[in-house]
Amino acid sequence: MTGVVTFGELLLRLSPPGEERLLASPHFDTYFGGAEANVAVALSHFGVPCEYVSRLPENPLGDAGLAALQHEGVGTRWTLRGGERLGLYFVEPGADLRTMRVVYDRSHSAFAQLDPDALDWDAILAGATWFHATGITAALGEGPARALAAAMRVARASRQPVSLDLNYRAALWLGRDPRPIVEPLARSADLVIGNAAALEAMLGIAASDGRLAERVAGDLGCRYAAVTERESIAAHTQRWSAVLYDAAQRRGVASSRHEIAVVDRVGGGDCFAGALIARLLVGAPPAEALEFAVCAGALKITQPGDFSRLSVADVEGWRRR
Repeated sequence: MTGVVTFGELLLRLSPPGEERLLASPHFDTYFGGAEANVAVALSHFGVPCEYVSRLPENPLGDAGLAALQHEGVGTRWTLRGGERLGLYFVEPGADLRTMRVVYDRSHSAFAQLDPDALDWDAILAGATWFHATGITAALGEGPARALAAAMRVARASRQPVSLDLNYRAALWLGRDPRPIVEPLARSADLVIGNAAALEAMLGIAASDGRLAERVAGDLGCRYAAVTERESIAAHTQRWSAVLYDAAQRRGVASSRHEIAVVDRVGGGDCFAGALIARLLVGAPPAEALEFAVCAGALKITQPGDFSRLSVADVEGWRRR
């Protein structure tokens, strides 16, 4: 069984240690990551088989990235090799009034130069149980955007559930309006995930009455809409919560709110997405699936690096505390 298929760009992250400023330190900590890869790794550790589709250069960095995914139990048989460079991004941790800073160096990467016709989605998605992608891929160029649209068409034709996490990154859109590209993708998804800012910027959907998730599901015609909320209350403290609307039941559920001491802000939303998919796949009721996902996402940011290695037992144990 193929299991869940995710599609996106693998990146190498470089961060100064502790709370040092970017480029003011002679050292960098390195991590492989990227939104869709993070979801794949989270799913793998939740016991869900997962295949990751991407394009990596034929060089030592590409080799190391592929090995890192395989070490986490993620399938890579459909990941292409080619191009000249792996995308990079730099993260400067925030402290007190200084917010976290992200600098991308991913233009002309192997993935950005992807030929969409090189991917046989009928073969890749044969036997898949779910397809997951993010709005980041749609921002990376015509090739990745066309490949993503083709993948979603094949998944829908095969009646495989599709999820789209909007993951709005203003720096990647470079002043372009994402709505003409992202809205058709969102209308092809069974599950749409985003925070209020992403939903307004990428889809033009806003609500001030606490019914944003219901509005998203109604406007897009999707089965589920998940709206996440992260509130920063101190330099290293966040509150996490979310709402999930089930259009089939015409009912929304709200999660508990968790206050978390932040170790690393990166990857929490991806872990949330992976956890929500994992629970919905096994038929968990929306309220139970949402609580599990919010706990998983909150726990992720207590750990360094992009990847979440939380097990189901880890999350359930914390929920029962």
